[in-house]
Amino acid sequence: MTTQPSPHYRRIQLLFPLALFSVLILGTARICLDNLKNNQQYLMWRGLSRRSFRVPIKVSEDEIIEDGCNVFEGKWIWDNQSYPLYREESCPFLVKQTTCLRNGRPDSFYQNWRWQPNSCNLPKFNALKFLEMLRDKRLMFVGDSIQRGMFESMVCLVQSAIPDGKKSLTRIAPRKIFAVEEFNATIEYYWAPFIIESISDHATNHTVFKRLVKLDSVAKHSREWEGVDILIFESYVWWMYKPQINATYGSPENIQEYNTTTAYRLALETWANWIESSINPQTQKIFFATMSPTHLWNWEWKPGSDGNCFTETHPIEGSYWGTGSNLEIMGIVKDIMGQLKVNVRLLNITQLSEFRKDGHTSVFGERKGKLLTKEQRSDPKTYADCIHWCLPGVPDSWNEILYAMLLQDYRVHH
Repeated sequence: MTTQPSPHYRRIQLLFPLALFSVLILGTARICLDNLKNNQQYLMWRGLSRRSFRVPIKVSEDEIIEDGCNVFEGKWIWDNQSYPLYREESCPFLVKQTTCLRNGRPDSFYQNWRWQPNSCNLPKFNALKFLEMLRDKRLMFVGDSIQRGMFESMVCLVQSAIPDGKKSLTRIAPRKIFAVEEFNATIEYYWAPFIIESISDHATNHTVFKRLVKLDSVAKHSREWEGVDILIFESYVWWMYKPQINATYGSPENIQEYNTTTAYRLALETWANWIESSINPQTQKIFFATMSPTHLWNWEWKPGSDGNCFTETHPIEGSYWGTGSNLEIMGIVKDIMGQLKVNVRLLNITQLSEFRKDGHTSVFGERKGKLLTKEQRSDPKTYADCIHWCLPGVPDSWNEILYAMLLQDYRVHH
């Protein structure tokens, strides 16, 4: 990245944890409610039971991404003819935390922007082609509530192509499993906010006040990832609660306070060691999504202001990098990925999402499992969530890029 962090960075280090706390608690409450709704139909997550008939996919010329095109560099184009790719009311699997329009947001402009790379075009998302690529396979999103939003986006992108009675969503914390019977496939989500083990790993029984991570331990999680065909990892916002974090490395009794970035590197090295020892690059594909940006202070893009993402309706134009996105963490991610012998591809969503100050749930989401009250909505400086994203919205574009990368893989290998 060439853009430097704001000179207000020291101020951000003090304010960022306070702003994060009120919205991180949403993830916990949401999973609690989801787990109570449905604890049955525990299908196929341990392995796919049968082989189904595979239909060859035709990749047309306009779906090919030219060599050398960086799909993460580009701009947002207004396109209310093709976007959104689905509607809130058409996807029964969306949770209330993301349905901003239904929750009272007065504008829907955030749904009508298309990501346009500078040097090529992204292929139009085709649910049937995606499902065909996923036939007899498992795809799993691993991470925090941001990653859960990407999972829900993907489910909504494909579910309309599947007949009723041939699809199901099972919630068994810390997992969600969307099963597609006809294709003998699953799209899954696994709650692991730090990727490595922590006291926050129980999806319904933890607090955001206390954080303790086991920097050298990933086995409890990784046994659930074994054999998954496509894995997409993400971990950032839970690390940024404070500049330091309590952690163990070696003896579980020896708890020490680590600088957050130091702890993040050690955690990612533990994860990378598992990748090197456990992944079969011939049969498995691994992705790592970079940090999802926040828009907690609008003085960053509107000097002299004293608000946040509330009432924002359009993307930022021109060069922009918010102080909520830690450049040191970004450097650690790229460094660790560069050292791996197994090919782990970056979904470099940060810069393209930095522009989207308009896409957050703001006051039109949930707090502690309930929609905000009228009084809370009237106090956006306290209650606006400028971390999570509305759906349909920005995470759909992340999945369009993931789809494009998988489609190029298919074309090369078939």
